[in-house]
Amino acid sequence: MAGAAFGILSRMFSEAVLDHFRNPRNAGELSGATATVEVSNPVCGDILKLSARIVDGRIAEARFLCRGCTTAIACASLLTEELRGRTPAQAREITAELLSQALGGLPPATFHGAQLASDVVNALLQKLPSANR
Repeated sequence: MAGAAFGILSRMFSEAVLDHFRNPRNAGELSGATATVEVSNPVCGDILKLSARIVDGRIAEARFLCRGCTTAIACASLLTEELRGRTPAQAREITAELLSQALGGLPPATFHGAQLASDVVNALLQKLPSANR
């Protein structure tokens, strides 16, 4: 039965989405985080928690916890990779559209996963003192 489920997923999503979903990068808690935020999508129930550590004005590390659909998990995984090494100002450039494109284009019905990741970046930036200047 699991094979059938992944067969359906492989027809719906790009290999990049499936790779981040099956092998999420930077999942888990981040001890010593500079900031931690959580956002949710009340329509679908997805919840994304993001933690980041700032070192010398750049995001040195980011980790996530996600309870959500395939796309939400894939976007959160990609987001942590995109954040690493960026300044808070550069992190503002990460949009739902950028994440969707980087994952090969998300189906409209699952684009909300990219929007959730974009929302969590905005929430994170609100908590970072250097990002609010």
